[in-house]
Amino acid sequence: MLQYVKNFINGLVFGATQIVPGVSGSTIAIILGFYDELLESLNHFRDDWRRHARFLVPLLIGVAAGLVLFSSVIDYLLKGYSLPTMLFFIGLIVGIIPPVYAKIKLPGQKFSARDIVTVVVPALAVALTTYFKTEAVTDPAEIINSINAPFILFIFFAGIISAAALVTPGISGSFVLLLMGLYHTVTYSVSSVRFYLADVTDISLFLDICKVLVPFGIGVIIGGLSMARLIGRLLKNHCRIVYLVILGLLSGSIYVLFNEPIIVQSGITVAAVIIGTATFITGCVVSYKIGGKRL
Repeated sequence: MLQYVKNFINGLVFGATQIVPGVSGSTIAIILGFYDELLESLNHFRDDWRRHARFLVPLLIGVAAGLVLFSSVIDYLLKGYSLPTMLFFIGLIVGIIPPVYAKIKLPGQKFSARDIVTVVVPALAVALTTYFKTEAVTDPAEIINSINAPFILFIFFAGIISAAALVTPGISGSFVLLLMGLYHTVTYSVSSVRFYLADVTDISLFLDICKVLVPFGIGVIIGGLSMARLIGRLLKNHCRIVYLVILGLLSGSIYVLFNEPIIVQSGITVAAVIIGTATFITGCVVSYKIGGKRL
């Protein structure tokens, strides 16, 4: 029973953090210590479906609950305390970098030129994505009302791509949605689930939610399973290279978060900087202490 509760709580934290643009779900999974088990369960579910279901079912229920229950909380923190909130998540990423580095550092050897390139190239690739965001601030309700068949297909493919990013450490699925112009539409639909549950007779709201979340969810399943299988094979055959790439992706994602406009939306004050420094240090310590033991 305790394991079920633990998996649910991990899913709860995982789901809540996915609302923040730039925060990588897989990085959170590494910090919480269930990334390898997640890949194992997704890739070998049919080999021992009962064991993997005991892990995945409470985890996925937690993810769904985290997305629905904490979307308003995260939105409130980002609007009112954006700097301390974002610095906490940046601290989480910074804190996990030393354990990742220790995992790939060979005793008595320095990084080779190839190692450096393997880190720098993905870091630059992720960092450069911050200059290609396309989504304008548009009323999500208006977008949903105008959804047609081609747009539903686009949402489906966005689900595939964002899920592929979701299982790749250092790349944020929510940031991918920003790049594709769908972040606010998807988060609006997720938030609307709470209002539908409060009044299940609202069929119009139910259909609006389904128009976005059904094709997106199908895409997420396909993209997540495909990328998990690929990463699982790469970790099995090229573990050190994979972690070098992950180190680069994590480094690049720090730059992305610092350049995310949300970080300054509540203003920069002396109090915000002081609190932000404290939350940054807290994030570093939490991920280093927890993630370092589980890598």
